[in-house]
Amino acid sequence: MGVPSWRERGLRLPERSLFVASAPGRVDFLNTHQDYKGLPVVPVAVNLRTYVAVVEQSERFEVESINLREEGLAHRDSFPAGSPPLLERGWWGNYLRAVVRAVEEHLGRPLKGGFKAVIHSEVPVGSGLSSSAALEVAFAKALDHFFNLGLSPVELAELAFQAENRIAGIPCGRLDQYASALGGAILLHPRPPVRVEPLPVQGLSFVAVDSGIRHSVADIHPRRQEEISRGLRALMSSGEVPGELKAKLGYRFDEPAWEELRLPELEPYLGLVDEVSRKRILFTLLMHESTLRAVEALRSGNLRGLAAEVNRQHELLRDLYEVSTPELERIRSSMLEAGALAVKISGAGMGGSLLALAPGREREALEAGLRTGAARGWVLGVDEGARVES
Repeated sequence: MGVPSWRERGLRLPERSLFVASAPGRVDFLNTHQDYKGLPVVPVAVNLRTYVAVVEQSERFEVESINLREEGLAHRDSFPAGSPPLLERGWWGNYLRAVVRAVEEHLGRPLKGGFKAVIHSEVPVGSGLSSSAALEVAFAKALDHFFNLGLSPVELAELAFQAENRIAGIPCGRLDQYASALGGAILLHPRPPVRVEPLPVQGLSFVAVDSGIRHSVADIHPRRQEEISRGLRALMSSGEVPGELKAKLGYRFDEPAWEELRLPELEPYLGLVDEVSRKRILFTLLMHESTLRAVEALRSGNLRGLAAEVNRQHELLRDLYEVSTPELERIRSSMLEAGALAVKISGAGMGGSLLALAPGREREALEAGLRTGAARGWVLGVDEGARVES
């Protein structure tokens, strides 16, 4: 066996570990702002990973974060198995406690004992690359291997999602955890029963830049969801909308059969809703149509066609969902001028990250983004999902 990748990468993990489990961060590639409506999305796992080195068996879980220690922050947590309680909101150890609880619920019994572990992450917090999902999935993989649970990648993903969403109470879709657990590029159908289709991404690389502008997802998502719901309520209460169309709609943003709706059948009635709601509903339909074309381009290896749809998706996010900013547009323009084929918002928008396709011009696109205001950036390759390193 060769040198484990975490040693090659210079990570500061204990040499005397029982094993090291890891999971990747991800980029939000196609159909942004659609998973919470039940529409399929395309995330891609990237080669920045979170590593959990399990050092020895213990009566309880004792974990230390090297990243937090280096920042001078509280970096240790200790908790027992058997439905460990969550601490104050924002405590980093809650992610791990929630994963233990999710695994125990899945097993129908408490875990026996625990382990000492050291965690080191390459995934920057607040970068739009989903550091929380990488942490959850890597820790779930460590539990799986240590206790010999035999969990599949899909089970790891679902348990990590349940941990963050239902147990820790953080509003998120399934996109992040499934991307991290399964790796590569996937077409994720998030409505239960969840379906996953692998997509070909040989040789694909990305440039991601973090604008440094922070805007809470908790502000953006509920507002856009209510704007869609308001328009749907207007359509459902109108006598002009035929019953067969209403059967595909609903009163909430996540109720319509969006995949069955077509713009020509809905467009004649969009004059019944206010301008903002009309834009949000149009976005939902047009973004999904663009994603279907982009997935076909990905499958056929049509890079130019894929790039055209990535740019189209940014324009829809900017013009119809209105989640771009002048700063993001300036950074995007500079990256396109430097040779990127396509650049789009990755994540909720109103700041956060941009994602670029720039084959052969990755370094130039990254430098252009940094010159025009991005706080940091990375050239990223596609990576595999959760694994045991050693």
